[in-house]
Amino acid sequence: MENTSLRAIDAIQEAQKIAFAPFVFQATVSLRKLGVFSLIFDRRKKGGITIEELSKELSISVYGLGVLLEIAESSEIVSKDDSGNFELTTTGYFLNYNETVNVNINFTNEVCYKGLFHLNDAIKTGKPEGLKELGNWDTVYEGLSQLTPEVKKSWFEFDHHYSDAIFNDALEIVFRTNPKTIFDIGGNTGKFAISSCKYNEDVSIKIIDLPGQLNVALNNVKNEGFEKRVSGYEIDWLKDNPSIPTGADTIWMCQFLDCFSEEEILKILSTCVKSMDDNTELLIMETFTDRQRFDNAKFVLEATSLYFTVMANGNSKMYPAEVFLKLIDKAGLVLEEDINVGEYHTILVCKKK
Repeated sequence: MENTSLRAIDAIQEAQKIAFAPFVFQATVSLRKLGVFSLIFDRRKKGGITIEELSKELSISVYGLGVLLEIAESSEIVSKDDSGNFELTTTGYFLNYNETVNVNINFTNEVCYKGLFHLNDAIKTGKPEGLKELGNWDTVYEGLSQLTPEVKKSWFEFDHHYSDAIFNDALEIVFRTNPKTIFDIGGNTGKFAISSCKYNEDVSIKIIDLPGQLNVALNNVKNEGFEKRVSGYEIDWLKDNPSIPTGADTIWMCQFLDCFSEEEILKILSTCVKSMDDNTELLIMETFTDRQRFDNAKFVLEATSLYFTVMANGNSKMYPAEVFLKLIDKAGLVLEEDINVGEYHTILVCKKK
């Protein structure tokens, strides 16, 4: 057996944490939803709060609070002093108040938790076997517009959280060549199209997406008053021989290609090449696993890969950049620029060979 830096007693402790990780996670979800974390934090300047005081103010039994707080204390989420007063640890604070952690917890709990039970089957079959917990679709993308409000909210908050912060930087890169026509592939809710119309008063956008999601996007566009500058084009990339129109100055894909297998990515890129002329730019923005400054960011991306496996489509993941670079070349594209955007993202600027 390979030698490691962990002593056996520490390794066993880590193994036990993994064995009971779902218990800790659901206890954390409950402590958040019940308002326990918030009340403990509010009482921090008074030296904390006892379980009896929590019980009285929240109208929850001492027993119920006890089982939750005991596992939270063992997991170093809360601490208790000799007088029985609870306070949040730094970890507990982030679990309740950090925006990124909040988005990840809600996504895990509302979208993925039940489905993850089917991960083993998904690995065997190459299909999103956990998706049945949300609805009867072949991929999650077919059902996005039909998800329950709470699940839909968590899905889109997760999806948007990792792109919204760098939208302005991305728009500067997109519009540095002053494109008049942009194809937004995988337009989602229409956020990029709407942002582009606000950024540049002359640009026209064509959103290319599945019918259900396209209807949502175009409705949002109409609500913003940009329906004369934004059109739609229905497509299912998983069908045989997909095609898109010609005439784009720029083709934009934001966190889109990671929703497909390598073979499917190659098909999408090759289809785009057929629609491009020598001046068309194809921009791919992704969060690559091998380009993260922080280990926790890489960890989040690798966990997200399991979501793709069991919930989304069964055969995609968060990829390292080297995979995309090979597929770009194979599809008949040449990499013109490789741009870091923000802390997590990369934009690959491509042209036709």
